Amino acid sequence: MNYQETINYLFESAPMFQQVGGAAYKEGLENSLLLDKHLGHPHRRYKTIHVGGTNGKGSVSHLLAATFQLSGYKTGLYTSPHLVDFRERIRVNGVPISEEAVVDFVAKHRDFFEPLHPSFFELTTAMAFDYFAQEMVDVAIIEVGMGGRLDCTNIITPVMSIITNVSMDHMQYLGNTIEEIAREKAGIIKTGVPVVLGDTDPVLVRVVGEKAKEMNANVVTTNLDIDSSEPLNPNRIGLYQLKNIATTICALALLQQDFGISSDIIGKSFEHVHELTGLMGRWQKLSDRPTLVCDGGHNAAAMKCIAEQLELLLEEGRKLHIVLGMSEDKDVEAATACLPDDAEYYFTQASVKRALPAESLQIRVAEWGLQGACYPDVVSAVRAAQEKASPEDFIFVGGSSFVVADLLSHRDALLVSSVSQSE
Repeated sequence: MNYQETINYLFESAPMFQQVGGAAYKEGLENSLLLDKHLGHPHRRYKTIHVGGTNGKGSVSHLLAATFQLSGYKTGLYTSPHLVDFRERIRVNGVPISEEAVVDFVAKHRDFFEPLHPSFFELTTAMAFDYFAQEMVDVAIIEVGMGGRLDCTNIITPVMSIITNVSMDHMQYLGNTIEEIAREKAGIIKTGVPVVLGDTDPVLVRVVGEKAKEMNANVVTTNLDIDSSEPLNPNRIGLYQLKNIATTICALALLQQDFGISSDIIGKSFEHVHELTGLMGRWQKLSDRPTLVCDGGHNAAAMKCIAEQLELLLEEGRKLHIVLGMSEDKDVEAATACLPDDAEYYFTQASVKRALPAESLQIRVAEWGLQGACYPDVVSAVRAAQEKASPEDFIFVGGSSFVVADLLSHRDALLVSSVSQSE
């Protein structure tokens, strides 16, 4: 099989959770442990840092990877989901895994894994761990897929565990209360391995503290007041990233003794995280005049942070155009109630089975005063916003990582269209 045939095989034989939801979810570590044993326990050949939490874990993972890269360490980075290309999930020094490596892994090991019927994420995680060993990385930053305790990344013994925060998301799998979800997140804590906590939520602090005591692990809670040391413009990176930056700085301070990372490197790596690691879809600016920004935040906590940023833009007197789409399995009301009602909305749906129909979204958010027209796909919605927006306006695209993925997949055509309209 060539690369595209291999990717199709992976998608069809082990459906992606991001595409079909619960049908692709497998609970437990049995398959992961069997795959790991078959591959010779590759994750034991390099140091790992495990990053979990409801929101921000992807950003913290990328910030850490950028810093290790600039510090001269060969750095693996495993994140999910991908937005445009599967290979985004597995990177070494910012470079995605090669097509040949993906093809070779499947060809070499399919006779072993096919009888196991692994999930897409189980197979992808095994591929990442094996690839990092082949590339002889010094350190790998491993982002938890979902939850923590039963997530298939949880077979590693890292040098540090990070839990960014906890909020209501994936309740059908992780629990219906903050405490239940926090216990799943705390499941990544290992015996004697230090834990960095990126939030001061009392429930999370208590639950993590109890688990850490059980595992004889030291917990350090992030100091969220970093105004004096913040090297980035929050209007450029997203206001919510300040918490993620604070968490990363705290983690790096604790890792200083083992890795010797200088403060000068930290500021520079944060400033260039997009170029160094390929970070996409987190308050990502795609164009000017009008400004076009996308962000894949989709649960209530993430949308609240986005809404605060958008309110700041309204205070500056800028007109907002919001292209919004969500997934059916999300708490739409909780996620959208905080969005500004003095923006023009373009309701749409992503090209995945889990997408909530645009018309349904339009009806459900009308209660909050969010008004706008429906569009059958992300491209048509963004084009409509570009046509209506003046050069001084601000277009935001979000509500779902799938909406952002569709935008980025058609980025070149949309930006060329925007340039043509402004000329």
